[in-house]
Amino acid sequence: MYKPTIFIVDDDQAMRDSLSWLLETTGHPVKTYSSAQEFLQQYDHSPGCMLLDVRLPGMSGLQLQQKMRAENISLPVIIISGHGDVPMAVKAMQQGALTFLEKPFRDQELLDNIQIALEKDELKRNREAESAKVLSRVESLTPREKEVMDIMIQGKPSREIAEYYGISVKTVEVHRARVMEKMQAGSLPELVRMLLALEAY
Repeated sequence: MYKPTIFIVDDDQAMRDSLSWLLETTGHPVKTYSSAQEFLQQYDHSPGCMLLDVRLPGMSGLQLQQKMRAENISLPVIIISGHGDVPMAVKAMQQGALTFLEKPFRDQELLDNIQIALEKDELKRNREAESAKVLSRVESLTPREKEVMDIMIQGKPSREIAEYYGISVKTVEVHRARVMEKMQAGSLPELVRMLLALEAY
C-alpha cells in the first residue's frame, strides 16, 4: 500500500539524518531538503506532511509557508524550532502551521503529531477528490438542467417549476430525472448535501 511521505526541510544535516532514521524505522517514506528553494524545486504535490525548521538559509520557514500558499501546496506543516525561535514558531502557526515542536522534542511527541498531520492531509485530499467529482457532474448538466436543479433544491414542486419556465410538467419531470441521473444522487436530500458540500469547499 502506498504511504504518504514526510518532507523534512532543515539546514542541519545531523537533524535531517536523525529525523530520517527515526521516521524510516517506523515505516514512513522520507524526503529531505537543506533549503526552502530545494524543496520548491523538487516537490511534486505528493501526499504527506512537512517538518519545517523556521530558521533556514535564504528563504526562511515563514517565507516558505507563504510561497507554498501562493503555489497551492497544502501540505500540513509541523514547525521545528529552537528555544530562541518560539516567537517565529507562533507566527508560523498563525499562518496555518499545524503545531510547533521545540528542540529537543520527544520522539513519540513527533510521531503523534505526524500521525495527526497525515490524517488531516488525507481528509483534505479526499474532500478535494469528492468535490472535483461533484463539480464534474454539475458541468455535465445542460443550462436548463442547471436552472431546474437550482429550483429543485429549494424544494419547489414540478408544477411550480413548469409555471416559472413556461414549460410542461412532463418536460420538468424529464429534466429532474436527468439531473438526478447525471448528479448520481439517489434522493433530493442527497443532491442538496452534495451541492452544500461543494459550496462549503
